[in-house]
Amino acid sequence: MIKKILKSYDYSLILAVILLCVFGLIMVYSSSMITAVARYEVDADYFFQRQKIALLVGGIAFVVMMIFPYRAFLNSGILKIIVFGSLGLLASLFFIGTVAGNAKSWLRFGGMNLQPGEFVKLSVIIYLSAVYDKKHSYINEFGRGVLPPLIFTGLICFFVIIQPDFGTAFIIALIAICMILCSGMAIKTIGKLISLVIVFGISMIPFIIWKGDSIFSEERLSRFTGFTDPFVNEADSGWQLVNSFYAIGSGGLTGLGLGQSVQKYGYLPESHTDFIMAVIAEELGIFGVMFVLILLSFIVLKGFSIARKCQDPFGTLLAVGISSMIAIQAMINLGGLTGLIPITGVPLPFVSYGGSSILLLLICMGMLVNISMFTNYRDSYQELSKREKSNAGVVRPMEGKRDSLMR
Repeated sequence: MIKKILKSYDYSLILAVILLCVFGLIMVYSSSMITAVARYEVDADYFFQRQKIALLVGGIAFVVMMIFPYRAFLNSGILKIIVFGSLGLLASLFFIGTVAGNAKSWLRFGGMNLQPGEFVKLSVIIYLSAVYDKKHSYINEFGRGVLPPLIFTGLICFFVIIQPDFGTAFIIALIAICMILCSGMAIKTIGKLISLVIVFGISMIPFIIWKGDSIFSEERLSRFTGFTDPFVNEADSGWQLVNSFYAIGSGGLTGLGLGQSVQKYGYLPESHTDFIMAVIAEELGIFGVMFVLILLSFIVLKGFSIARKCQDPFGTLLAVGISSMIAIQAMINLGGLTGLIPITGVPLPFVSYGGSSILLLLICMGMLVNISMFTNYRDSYQELSKREKSNAGVVRPMEGKRDSLMR
């Protein structure tokens, strides 16, 4: 049995995750060594060492989630811990949270920082998967099937928005939309749901006006105005985007060489987080960019393939949610550094510096590998059963000849 389980793991997916994490660790060191010394006055390998620790912890979590049966999350006790724990973590930010990047989004434990908003993404994915699995028979009933998951997701987004962290709230909303579309809900019910969301958005207008000074601060507005024509305010709101363009343009086909980026010398303030792909493009050229994009695309497509093959609704929705999260974050990050959308401060999955982000992603990938393992194991067991049944009804030539001779 253990041998069959080991054979059922998707080692191509595991290898893709490992390659991307190792590559990201190398690029975190390359992109952050100048920033660490010049801006934060720490050792050149400061961010590299912290990312390495996060990867080690995440690697342990990855292995645990590969083994831990994903259907255990359907347990009502575990679901309650996830729901109330998520809301409690977000609420605690208003009392003991730490401000970073003009948002009160961090909890500090000793020398470690934890961003609850990252882990809440997985909480929403697990909760919605469980709810739509259990309520599938009455998923279109507004009171029992539609409102409970909508209220939970709305509360989560509300707590994240008032930090304020619009990027994370936007990602959570998009993940929820992807999962709703794949839940089997009727088009008519989805239409009602959209109407309710519009009403909720209108009801938020008084709050937005009340908190307008913090929500629509000059710095936040500059992210939206700067991407339309960054060269107009090159020294102000367009600074990061213009230097991102310079980095991408300088790299060309093969790049300037690993460690040879010019833009990381203070021109890209977030060179090891949001704009790490710009440094990759500058140092490793198109080949480095394609390496990352191919691996990310493989992981996302593999996730959706696992969702399609999985016959368990809970496993299917988990795989859809995890794959959607990675795809959405990658598109928002790449869209921001190329000027296609406003800069939102979303890291590039598996590559950007960030302990909370890498830990969440490795936990999610462990769950995805676990879903794949159970799906492959079930398929191999069903195939073996079919063979045994077909063989049971076959009369071998020698057996038929022996029977005739005996007659």
